[in-house]
This record gives sequence, C-alpha cells and structure tokens, in this order.
Amino acid sequence: MDFEFTLEQNLFRETIRNFAQKEIAPYEALWDRTGEFPKELFKKLADIGLMGIRIPEKYGGQGADAVTTGIAIEELSRYDFNVANFIIINNALTAEVITNYGREEIKEEILPKVASGEIILGIALTEPHCGTDASAIKTTAYLDGDEWVINGEKSSISMVKYASYYVLFAKTNSEAGHKGISAFLVPARDKNITYSYFDDVGYRPISRGAFKLENVRIPKYYLLGNLGEGFYIVMKTFDFSKTLLALSCLGAAEQSLEETIEYAKKRYAFGKPIIKFEAIQFKIVEYYTYLEACKLLCYRTLWMKDKGLPIAKYAAMCKMWAPKLAYEIIHQCILIHGNIAYTKDLPFERRLRNVMGIEIGDGTEEAQKIAIGRELIGKEYAPHK
Repeated sequence: MDFEFTLEQNLFRETIRNFAQKEIAPYEALWDRTGEFPKELFKKLADIGLMGIRIPEKYGGQGADAVTTGIAIEELSRYDFNVANFIIINNALTAEVITNYGREEIKEEILPKVASGEIILGIALTEPHCGTDASAIKTTAYLDGDEWVINGEKSSISMVKYASYYVLFAKTNSEAGHKGISAFLVPARDKNITYSYFDDVGYRPISRGAFKLENVRIPKYYLLGNLGEGFYIVMKTFDFSKTLLALSCLGAAEQSLEETIEYAKKRYAFGKPIIKFEAIQFKIVEYYTYLEACKLLCYRTLWMKDKGLPIAKYAAMCKMWAPKLAYEIIHQCILIHGNIAYTKDLPFERRLRNVMGIEIGDGTEEAQKIAIGRELIGKEYAPHK
C-alpha cells in the first residue's frame, strides 16, 4: 500500500495553492456578496488548465486522473469553496458525461471550448416535485424527424447565469420508470427556455435557479449515450462528483482549522494562549483526526476510480460524512474565535453557509445511507422498498 502522492501531484498542489492565494482568495468575499463570478475568472481558470482538467488532451484538456482532480478541488476550496464547486460541475458532472457518452461530433464541437473557458456547462436533473428520487422526473423528450422535442421544468439547477449548455435528463418512455430516462445536450439560451433565479443562503456565485422548457428542439445527435441510459449515466457520474464534493467540504474545513490553530496560539486568556486550555486543544485535535480520516476515505475512493474499481459504496460514505463533519468543524472554529468570527469580516460564516448546501445537494445524508446499505447489506433489504 502506498499513501504518498507523486512528485508531480505535490508540485501540482503547490501550483494550484499559489494560484488560488493570488487570483481567488482576495475576491472570495466579493463574489459571495455579489452572487456572481466575473467572466475573466473563467479565462484564468482555463489558462491554468482547470476548466478542462478532466477533458482528454485530444480535445484541449488536461486529461487528469481522479486523484489529481481531487487535489485541485481540495486546494481551491480552501480559498473559495464555490470556485471548487464550479470546476466540479463544469468537469466531473458535465464534461465527464460528454466525454464518456457523447458522439464524436459533440465532443469536437463542445469540449475544446469548455477547456478554453468559452463554454460553461450545467447539469439539469432535479425538478420541483423530485430531487433524490430522480426516477420520478416528468420532463419529456420525443423524436420528431431529426430533432428531439423537450418539454418540462427543472429546478435547483446550478450555473443558470453562466451555462451555455446543460446535460439534461428527460423521460423518453414514461412507462419504463428509471429505464425510460435519457440524457441530452441542451443549449441553455434557447428562446423556448424561461428562467427564474434563487437567492440562496450559500453557494451564491454558483447561481442556482429554475427553468421551463416549451417545445425546445435539439439535433438528434445531441442524445448522450443510448436511449434509456440516462439514469445509469447520472448515477455513475454522481459517484465521482459526490467524492469531489466531499473533498470541497473538507478543504474549507481544513483551512478553517489551520486558521483557528494559529489564532488560538495568539489569543490570550487568563495569562496564556487559549490553545493551552484542554477544552480548546482537545477539540482541535479531535476534529483534525476526523478530518484526516475522511480525507483518506475520499482519496482512496478516487484511487479506486482510477483503478477502474466500483466506487458507489465508498462515494456514498464520503458524501454522507464529509459535509456534516465540515459543518461541525467550521462551527467549532467560529466558537473558538468568539465574537470576531460572528461577523462577515472573517470567512467562516461563508464557509459554513456553503458546506451546508452540500448536506442537501447531490443526495442527502439519509440517501447516502440507503445507498451504502444497498451495497453493504443487499438491495432486497433497502428500507424504501
């Protein structure tokens, strides 16, 4: 067993950290306050290779493995959780689907522009009446000559301010349950799509909203994968994205814990640094231990993905544990800092709001427990059946 990152991965981590400290950290509070990323950020992310980190080199990307992608997400989230999640959505969720399931003409048309920052991708699965139960979606698609015609409504969709295209899921056979769902590439600015926007607690620059599709027509070849394969595509893709989301939460918690250690060394009470009080030091040590254990689980899961091993159970463990743990750590960091951290002058309140969103999105803690139980105990013992 080898628990070391390669020399190249360690150098890559340092490069991403330096970039994030210079180009991201100074603006994180502003982007949270305005609820929007500037367009020049996308060019900077593209120049350093992050916009196409998972896109194969033949289409202008980096073709990075899963572990290296995890390193990028962990480091970015230390300085801006939302930039890290932007990369997850644009790569692990969407470009990944196009790379694995798109026809060659789609790959050549879309992926180079994603890698260069010209095109932003979003994913459209959730609907107003269903989230975790993805098989219950009502959006439909039917073939009319050489075009698919799509009707329906999507809600809680990220990237609505930026997306050029969505990887969208719709029913092509309403009688077939989850086997009747197919995946499509849909232009986001089609004249027959109308938008509304959310004013979120956290996750603000990611920009979430809802939209309605009325007779949206797309080319026949914009079908991703095979007919009826959409549910399989999204579940398999989510295993990867869930692990990266977990690491984004841990990166924010890790940075918070390090900052709190430094603060506790300098903050005095009763004539000595507060970190010398067991009530403070033991709490920090305990959460550092949990943090390291959870990171190991995440990187093991990404390592398994790179080896071509099934990761559904482990990805669900990551997603079940990391957001809750990160929230607890950041909460305790606020309490250790005291009054100064109960302001918007420090980043803790933003981190707390942001990681809370990952306790909901891409499957709740309860949904992950069901997924783990299904793999560990057996599908026949699933509690919802």
